[in-house]
Amino acid sequence: MSDTEFTQAELFDVFSNARRRRTVQYLKRQGGSCDLAPLVEQVAAWENEIDPDDVTRTQRRRVYISLYQTHLPMLEDHGIVDWDPDGHEIDLLPSEDRFEPYLDRHLDEQRRWHRLYAAVTALGVVAFGLSVFAVGPLTAAIVVLGLCSVILLLSIAQYVSRRPGSGLPLGRPSR
Repeated sequence: MSDTEFTQAELFDVFSNARRRRTVQYLKRQGGSCDLAPLVEQVAAWENEIDPDDVTRTQRRRVYISLYQTHLPMLEDHGIVDWDPDGHEIDLLPSEDRFEPYLDRHLDEQRRWHRLYAAVTALGVVAFGLSVFAVGPLTAAIVVLGLCSVILLLSIAQYVSRRPGSGLPLGRPSR
């Protein structure tokens, strides 16, 4: 199937799965071709929000099986990749620019929310501290400082709870 035969519905169907999007994105970053092992490693790292060096055997196996049995054959059937199951080599076909709007663009550039939370809290503490000197009531400043501290602690707890393997009940890992 050539890229001119794709309907928007077909493209949405093919790229409705994050593993297929991440596979094409990784191939684009690798210049259009790669071996299966590093692809599996990187996709597992993205899914678990960890470094590729920290991917466990179980995480790697889960991704490997689904890519090998489902996602790579589907991408090949739609003419997006050329997949050699015996040699474990994958090549992105020339129509790769057509898929750009359907890919995750910032997989490695996730915002460090805990730094933003800390900066906003610190700015609030400084602003309220300066207002104490201008206004004068010390009790109001203590209450506001306590409120800022609570916000900072909740932000830290939320950040830690979203990390893989934390076990804290405050949030789910984002994808």
